[in-house]
Amino acid sequence: MPNDSADTQRDWIETTALVAPGLLGAAAGMLLGDLMHRNARRGVAIALGGLGIAALVPLLVGGIANKVNGPETARGARRRLAGIRDAGADYPDVDEELREQGIL
Repeated sequence: MPNDSADTQRDWIETTALVAPGLLGAAAGMLLGDLMHRNARRGVAIALGGLGIAALVPLLVGGIANKVNGPETARGARRRLAGIRDAGADYPDVDEELREQGIL
């Protein structure tokens, strides 16, 4: 299965891309930590922590939405089936053509 190695490499690349900003931030914090006053460090740490949490919100919302509406859930299966059934609704001229041909 050639796709397995591609999926593994893609997962590794995505994981590295997610971890890299955290590692860079930790390194910058270690380098600049002693240069700032203690109270200033607290404020910056709280602000950066808030930004980090805000950056995770879309990931959390997407994960929760997938758990509720994903294809493995009953609701997701109904939505997919409805989408398949409604796919032909965008072509109203087909009904007229089929009636003219005597098929409908």
